Amino acid sequence: MELSVLNIKGQATGKTVSLSDEVFGIEPNEHVVYLDVKQYLANQRQGTHKSKERAEVSYSTRKIKRQKGTGGARAGSIKSPVFVGGGRVFGPRPRDYSFKLNKKVKALARKSVLSQKAKANGISVVEDFTFDAPKTKQYLSFLSALSLTGKKTLLILPEYNNNVYLSGRNIPKTNITTAGDVNTYDLMNAEVLLISETAVSKLENLLNK
Repeated sequence: MELSVLNIKGQATGKTVSLSDEVFGIEPNEHVVYLDVKQYLANQRQGTHKSKERAEVSYSTRKIKRQKGTGGARAGSIKSPVFVGGGRVFGPRPRDYSFKLNKKVKALARKSVLSQKAKANGISVVEDFTFDAPKTKQYLSFLSALSLTGKKTLLILPEYNNNVYLSGRNIPKTNITTAGDVNTYDLMNAEVLLISETAVSKLENLLNK
């Protein structure tokens, strides 16, 4: 598949980029996409949830009433879960939600999403660019020139660019990453992928290892 390269003003530069069928033209595997997104979301969880159980509630351990003759159920401690303020039964404890996923599975997931985006015409290639200084207004003009204002976009750069990142980080529905840090969740979450000219080849090299 060949795409024309656009400049930051949304105009065709006359150059074209050929997208590799090995990365942008495979048959998508939905299950590995699900696994990769599941792992990404699981890794975002802090897992610091905690509630006090019976042994951890700070109350007296004395027997609160006599065993028999009250007409009610027997009770040994106010820490019991049946009382208001008592400990919780099998409450949540801190845990690690992350799990392992093979590199080849993660690569296949990214290839699958890139192929889906390419098939749906959801990829635009822009020539390499930078800003002289962080200016949100410049990034908004860039999106406006490409008719992407208000759409969820993911800009993939070959390497980190501080001025470009700072220019776009406060814009809603806008995400900026590098070819080496791109993940399946961000690819899925974007309506349109903006890939810089150099980042295309870098993505292909990384995913074809």
